[in-house]
Amino acid sequence: MDALVPAFIIALLAEFGDRTQLLAMALGDRYRRSGAVIAGIALAAILNMAIAGAIGMEIAAYIPHRPVQLLTGIALILAASGVAFRVKAPPTVETWRLGAFLSSAGAFFILAFGDKTQFAIGALAAGSGYPWLAAAGGAAGVTVANVPAAILGERWPQVAPLRWARIAAGILLGLAGIVLIIMALQIG
Repeated sequence: MDALVPAFIIALLAEFGDRTQLLAMALGDRYRRSGAVIAGIALAAILNMAIAGAIGMEIAAYIPHRPVQLLTGIALILAASGVAFRVKAPPTVETWRLGAFLSSAGAFFILAFGDKTQFAIGALAAGSGYPWLAAAGGAAGVTVANVPAAILGERWPQVAPLRWARIAAGILLGLAGIVLIIMALQIG
């Protein structure tokens, strides 16, 4: 549980109002098959977070705990700054002819590969000692964050106060990052 729940919360906060949610909205509206879109998003999230967990496990083998804790704090601050800035529109998938599931899985995997959430979960996986729990929590958080966007489509921003949610998520991620950095540097 040391990695599962924090990873879930970090991923959920980092994805709220992100480009991935805009993509989930577009996919939900285009295909009108939210179940297939969500399944594709879940598969892409599992793959991306498994990569993060594997990289985190590899990092943990070579770097001591305090520097990894510092890295995790920096990753959370970077995720917070990414949440705070205006989101650019995701790439269009209008011309993709792979169907709801494969288009969602492919587009989501490409868009989320190497993003702030994957970086933060990789750092958490390195520091937690439970990289696969971190990966599982991250995948669940990403999926849960995108379910309402896939179901509601373009109505999602009207239902959820995305601007304020992004600000709150940025503050929470930033504070968590600062706490980790202070702990890593043994300040105070």
